[in-house]
Parts: sequence; structure tokens; C-alpha cells
Amino acid sequence: LVLTRNQLLQILRSNSESEFTTPLQRLNHVVSDLQEGVMKTRMQPIGNAWQKLPRIIRDLSMELGKKIDLEMRGQDTELDRQVLEMIKDPLTHMVRNSGDHGIEKPADRLAAGKLEVGKILLEAFHEGGHILIKISDDGKGLAMEKIKAKILANGLANAEELETMSTQQIQQYIFKAGFSTAEKVTSVSGRGVGMDVVRTNIEKIGGSVELSSVEGKGSVFTIKIPLTLAIVSALIVESGGERFAIPQLSVRELVMISNQGENRIEYVHNAPVFRLRERLLPLISLSDILKLNEGKEIEQEQNARQTRGYIVVTQVGSYEFGIIVDRVFDTEEIVVKPVCKLLQGLNLFSGNTILGDGSVIMILDPNGIADTTGTMSGSEAEKTEAERTGVVPDSDKKTSLLLFTADDEAPKAVPLSLVARLENVRLDKVEHSGGQMMVQYRDTLMPLIPFSPSMAIGREGEKPVLVFAEKNRSMGLVVDQIIDITEQHVDMQIGATKPGLLGSAIINGKATDVIDLAHFLNSIDKNWFKDHGDENFESDPAAAAKRKRSVLLVDDSPFFRNMLTPLLSVAGYEVTTLESPVEALKLCENGANFDVIISDIEMPEMDGFEFAQRVRESRRWQNVPMVALSSHATPQDIDRGMKVGFNDYVAKFDRDTLLHSLSETMAQARSASKVSTSGRS
Repeated sequence: LVLTRNQLLQILRSNSESEFTTPLQRLNHVVSDLQEGVMKTRMQPIGNAWQKLPRIIRDLSMELGKKIDLEMRGQDTELDRQVLEMIKDPLTHMVRNSGDHGIEKPADRLAAGKLEVGKILLEAFHEGGHILIKISDDGKGLAMEKIKAKILANGLANAEELETMSTQQIQQYIFKAGFSTAEKVTSVSGRGVGMDVVRTNIEKIGGSVELSSVEGKGSVFTIKIPLTLAIVSALIVESGGERFAIPQLSVRELVMISNQGENRIEYVHNAPVFRLRERLLPLISLSDILKLNEGKEIEQEQNARQTRGYIVVTQVGSYEFGIIVDRVFDTEEIVVKPVCKLLQGLNLFSGNTILGDGSVIMILDPNGIADTTGTMSGSEAEKTEAERTGVVPDSDKKTSLLLFTADDEAPKAVPLSLVARLENVRLDKVEHSGGQMMVQYRDTLMPLIPFSPSMAIGREGEKPVLVFAEKNRSMGLVVDQIIDITEQHVDMQIGATKPGLLGSAIINGKATDVIDLAHFLNSIDKNWFKDHGDENFESDPAAAAKRKRSVLLVDDSPFFRNMLTPLLSVAGYEVTTLESPVEALKLCENGANFDVIISDIEMPEMDGFEFAQRVRESRRWQNVPMVALSSHATPQDIDRGMKVGFNDYVAKFDRDTLLHSLSETMAQARSASKVSTSGRS
């Protein structure tokens, strides 16, 4: 009946103007009500599976000499009788485990400052179309040192890998086959058979098991299972020309992929990841794991689709990952059919179903797909998870921004590291000289400039001022209101439309103008960029007066090129900017000379490491000092950079460190040149 209903709905979707629209919608409601009524006849209270547990705990208490109180809540919570039968044994084992491994003996509990009677709480409740069952105890929790020792003894991971793992990742090893920290084998436990079987049986019915434990405080096991196995809600997707169903229970959200901006795919250690709300989500392409694309041409097509496909954010327990698909259709109530015997060995599928148009499609198993990411099992799994949460690629398009308003309600932004201070200036203290506003600030006169000539500045009250300073110079930009400080990936959507702006970008979901600091500095002092900073970078004043030091800045981001240029100009450098190393190498071939090269690391055509190596292989630039720009470089990256030819690593927009690094690297290069010259003479 459900299959027939789906077939009729499929016809309705293809012809929404049909005269049968209203009766088909009514039929859909009737079938849904009938389906709900039939499902209720299959439902049984979960308390039926708990009936033997009090007796089991009572016998266990007598056998082990412990005092254990079992409290049960939510016995009336209903679920499908088929599911109920399949979770009886896993629940029994987990409750016995809590009593045996978790609860201490009375003397030990009193010594630890606890009540001598240990407590096990078993509760069940509905949550969003599925059942949550929690087994918690106030016992001793998991002994982390014992687990680590057992992991090392069994060769599941080495000491270095354990160092990169979080506490929760290490605790997950108790679900490995044959894993046990019991000191002796008893009739109750210690054989290492149980928790792995528990997880396997629960995953067979589309559920998951999660563990949370604090040593000395207790443990909590959370089981998440579907209400029924017969009919489930599923998201229909397409990849490689084939359609598949993903259980809606595991789907958290959908994201459309773009080749630019926030929704682009990035890579960490050659593995695709997606930045979802300030954390990295591991990705896996459905067409890749199912080998739906064969041959180079199709692979290129697939790569092209990744710029316009979708990411299905999927959750298995507490672990989230993304599945890359080509298309997303809609959500359907599907009747689950078991996988045929020929495919039972494939853990990627949990069943199959018939769609409304008569097509037979496979139902994907999120647990099996998660296993293919390498994060759900083995030592490599936990290492990958640690990298996922702890290793961030070079954030070449991300910076801290100060948001403000001026002259109108539209938000404005400026890189926070370029702002020396934020001040509130009393307007009755503002003075005028030669048509220039200024204020006495820290024993000097600081010029003030309104963000816009039309900006109204009264004579009473206060105004927020952004102070930009360099050595003994400073200027204040008068604005209306400071909004916030945020860290964002800035992708310029629209170029500058008027002086004082670099362009517009989407920041915090709003169109935001990014200001051009150089415009305001020039309006205060036409010579700001011309005669400031040379003395700090040349030991010979005569040589400093003779010429500026030339800098080649290579960065594929227009935003960073535009923002670093005024900073370097303020310091007295003559700046040439290029967006790719390929263009820079062409300049080298054409005979261009520079005193120092600043290069980004993450660039599309050629990364900074290869660029540095090519520079060192060239005759013209082989001795030119190079500084790498990076935001989150690991020690391994820094070591690699030094080996290929970089002289230093500097964080983007750390202006003091950048200027100091330029001064130091150029001084070292001059010293080396003098030593080389004297040696030849």
C-alpha cells in the first residue's frame, strides 16, 4: 500500500496541474493514518525487555559482594517488537557490565567518598523519530591508563598515536573485538567478548552506541535506535547517475557546494574536508567508494560536479561526516527490503526499496560509509579524527575583522591587526587647525578624519575612533558605532565602487564593505608612504635615502594583497604584487630583481613550497631572501619550508613580526653577500 501511494505521489510530482491532485493528497493522508495505525499494533513497551534486569542485578550483587540499586525510567516507551527483540541481549549485557566493571565494592566506594550503594540508571525516551536508551552508573568509570596499556599490548596503536587522541577516542577501543581490561576471567566477564558484539548488533538495526566516561565518577552508554525497521523516512540522492536512499535518521543537514566562498571543499593531507561552522568535516565521495566513475574522463566530470553538487552532513553517534552527491531529490517513506545474499558481505548497504516510479534502489548504511572514512575503526581511525579536529590548513583567506558602521547602517570591516587601538573621543576636545580635525592624544596631536565627508560630527558627546599607528605616527578614523569582532573567510564578491573601499564581501551573513586603509592614510599625509620606515631597514642612511627596498608579494587572494600592500608601503617598501607563483617565475626569467620575496603557502597553480624550491634553483633569485606567510603552520610545515628555501615563517597580519622578519632576513642576506664577496677577493 505504501509503495502504491509513493507511485501515485511520483505521478503527482511530475504533473502538479493534474485534476487528481486533491484526491491523491487525500489518499496520501488516509494511507499515512492507516500506516500509523498498523505500526501502533506492532509497538510494545520497552519495559517488556527490562523485566529480567532487576533479578540479574540482584544475583550479580550477591555474587560479587556489591550493593547495587537499579533504577528504571521510561518503561512505557514504545518501539517496534522486532527492534525490541533485537536489543534485549545487548541491553542485558550492558547492564551486567555496569554492575561488574562500573560499580565498586562498598568499602572502595566509602573510601572514595561515595555512598556504599552504587546506582545504575536505565532510561528510555523518544527523540525525533527514534528511541534513546541510556545506561549510566556512578561507579569508577573507565581506567584510562589500563586502556592505553592494553591498546599498546594488543598493537592497536603506538605511543605517538595515543598522544594525538582525545580521551573519548581512546575509550572507544573497548568496542574492539577481544578487548578487555579485566584482571581475571570470571563467569561474568573478562573474556573480551561482548561490547564489540553489542555494537555490531545495534548497528545491524540502524542504531548506534556512544560512550562517555569520567574516571572515578562513572560512565554513560547511549543507544540510539529507530522506532521501526519496516518503514523508514529516507532522503533520495543521486551519484554517478544512480539513485540511493539515505535514512533520514542519520541526516543532519544539506549543504550546496560552491567553488568559492564558504561552501568550498578544502584539503588536509590530500583528504577532502568541509569547514562547517568553524570545524572541519571529513568528506567522502559516494561515487568514489562505490566506484561509479571509471576512466579519466569520467573522473574529470566528477571533479567538475564537486563544484556544483551537495554535501549530505551525516551523523553516526557523535561522529559527523559529509557524503558528496551529485543531486538531492526529496524525502520519502520507504518500505525496507533485506539485502540479497550476494550483497550481504557489503557493509555499505542496509537494504533496498522500490520507489514510486518502480525503480529499485539501494539503501545506504551510514555506519558502513563512516567506516570507509577510516575514522570509525582501528588506530588510524582515531588518528584521523584527531587530525580532523586539531589540524587546520593554512587559512589564507581568513582573518580577524573589526566590524563597524559609519555614515549609514551598512556594516564596514577592517582587519583587526591593522587597528592599534579603539578609543572614544570627546567631541568637545576636538580641535581644528588648517582645516584638519585633531585631538590631543597621548601628549601628541593626532589627526582625525571622518569616514565620509558627509558624516555628521557634532560638538557634544563622544564618537568611537579607530586608531591606526606606525612608530611615532598615528591617525584616527571617526566612525558611528563599533559592532563586533569576528573571524571570517573573506571572499570579495564586488570590487570597489568608491574611494576608501577595497570591495564588498559577505560577512556574518550580511553584505559588508571592506575599507581601504591606504586611502585614509594618504588623505591625512600625502607623504605617509614615501618617507616613512626606511631608516628601520637599512643600516646605511645614505643608502636608505637613495632607494626603497623592493618587495615581491605573491598571494592568490586579492583581499590579502590589497591589505598587505599599504602595510608594507607604510614601512617604506616598494611593493609589487602577483597572484600566482607562475607569474613570479616569468618575472624572474625576464630579469626582474627584488630585495625580498613574500609568498603565501596555499595557492592553486603552485604552492609556496614548490615556488620556493624553483626560486632556489634559479640563478637570478637563488640568493633572494624569502618569507612565507602562514596562519596555522605545523612544525612539520615550517621544517619543510626551511628545507626548500624559505628564510622565515610569519603569521598573516602580524605586522610587527612581518616587518621585523623582513628586516632580519634582508640584513642576513646582505651579511652573507659581504662574506661571499670578501671570500672571493
